[in-house]
Amino acid sequence: MYSILLSAGWPIWPLLIISIIGLAILIERAWYLRQIHLFPKDSLEKVFGAANAISEQKAVSEAEISAISQFSPVAPLFACILREKIAGSTADSALEELQASAQSTWLKLDRYLGALATIATVAPLLGLFGTVVGMIEIFGSQGAINGGAGSPQQLAHGISVALYNTAFGLLIAIPALAAWRGLRAMANQRQHECEEFTRQLFKKLYPNSVNSK
Repeated sequence: MYSILLSAGWPIWPLLIISIIGLAILIERAWYLRQIHLFPKDSLEKVFGAANAISEQKAVSEAEISAISQFSPVAPLFACILREKIAGSTADSALEELQASAQSTWLKLDRYLGALATIATVAPLLGLFGTVVGMIEIFGSQGAINGGAGSPQQLAHGISVALYNTAFGLLIAIPALAAWRGLRAMANQRQHECEEFTRQLFKKLYPNSVNSK
């Protein structure tokens, strides 16, 4: 492997760096977007249990709401509705606060996905850059300038730089694009699930408003 990196020349190092970054993003996002991480076991039951208590006009403390907000990265969205109901906010006011909280939640789900898409776009361009560098080394050799045959070793090195960088660029871009599409689908699925749970919670706490709409 090290010999391949040496044969590919210095243009391979930017490709190697972005490949490591892309792999780190893939692992982190795949772990973060797991359903069990965003919706831990029994967490939704506790949320709807608190909603039932509020609907029955039972006392629910701020400490309980704060504990609910710590369940998972999307739990603050559920805690927001509970707080608004306890505070006596109208359905329209609660919905406005919910939408503001949802924006920050969606940003958490989409975090780093843009960087992964950028890596998928930039990797072939870096590979092309390495190809150009390899061609420059070929035609810029002393033998080529003087019209001679040039050094076979330098010609071989230039060709290897060109081909290795093209291959590495595609080797990084294709998995990065596939990973971005897969993670994008996971993020959309988790957002849809979160929206559905939030809708059910809002319907339970504000039934008259939902029916009127």
